[in-house]
Amino acid sequence: MPMLEGLPHLDDPRLADPDDVPRPVVTVGVTMLTAGMETSLHHHRKAQLLFTLRGVLTCEAQSGLWIVPPHCAIWIPAGVTHNVRAAGAIEGYTVFIEPAAAPTLPAACCTVSVTPLLRELLVRSASLPALYREGGAESHLMALLLAEIAAAPIEKLHLPIPADARLRRIAELMMADPSDRGTMQTWARRAGLSERTLARILVKQTGMSFGRWRQQLNLILALQWLAKGTTIQAVAADLGYESAGSFVTMFRKALGASPGRYMAARRSML
Repeated sequence: MPMLEGLPHLDDPRLADPDDVPRPVVTVGVTMLTAGMETSLHHHRKAQLLFTLRGVLTCEAQSGLWIVPPHCAIWIPAGVTHNVRAAGAIEGYTVFIEPAAAPTLPAACCTVSVTPLLRELLVRSASLPALYREGGAESHLMALLLAEIAAAPIEKLHLPIPADARLRRIAELMMADPSDRGTMQTWARRAGLSERTLARILVKQTGMSFGRWRQQLNLILALQWLAKGTTIQAVAADLGYESAGSFVTMFRKALGASPGRYMAARRSML
């Protein structure tokens, strides 16, 4: 398949609808430079894997927000409605997979780590013609690609988005100004809710307490900014932490490594 300048779209004349390509796996390389773009809500008959070598994508699907930093990919099962946002220089690959060819792959959206082998398989498979010869080396390559996707470790880069309109508004305001460290009582009052009602709805719709949910939001934003080269000190300040040390402590407890080591480890995988 060709390298496309921009995210592949079903109406792009340079690319057949991947849902109609009669092959179990289709990989497309993508490059783009944008000040900011967002696809409309859409879905594919085939499952999809989005991987970035450079740049950061975010994807909203199944009432959740996933971040796709340069060391990761997002898995989107067949038929799941989603949209994708990107900013800056993006380089990566997208894979479309027949549902019947992926019975062992996750049934829900998730972000996965990309190993060096998986990366090379993505690069190599994108160089094949869309109608590659079946039953030969190309099919074996695609089978290995599927096995590596199935074995990819799942990352904790998911933010559940509540369905309740009042809580979604809180989420939007927090993302717009993450340095606002208002208490749960403060946010409940802004939404016209009691603190108890806010806590109850949030747990019911996201499975998280208010504090845990806000921490996950901070992690999502931090990883986006760190992937763009923002310093730890600047990230801590933008998230409203009193010191870089307190932010690093939160990050290490949540993801098992300091921000510097976490990002270095992921870059080394590429």
